[in-house]
Amino acid sequence: MNSFLMSAGLFLLINLAVGLLRLYRGPGPADRIQALLLFGTTTVAVLLLLAYAEALPALVHVALVFVMLAAIASIAFVQLPHRTGKD
Repeated sequence: MNSFLMSAGLFLLINLAVGLLRLYRGPGPADRIQALLLFGTTTVAVLLLLAYAEALPALVHVALVFVMLAAIASIAFVQLPHRTGKD
């Protein structure tokens, strides 16, 4: 079971690398915010897998912090055009 969790974590990290490529090539801000949200959810998934595989409950709290940071970043992205006067 532990090797399955580690391989699932490796798959998620590869998914994160592909998302980084999309972030680099993204033509617009919407693509970049989607990549940011992908990073947040993938990071949380990897941390939760590691917390369960290695029996480290502190990683669950770290994952919750990343969830809050991703939510705040997406809210800030939505509010940014309103503050700069652009649509």
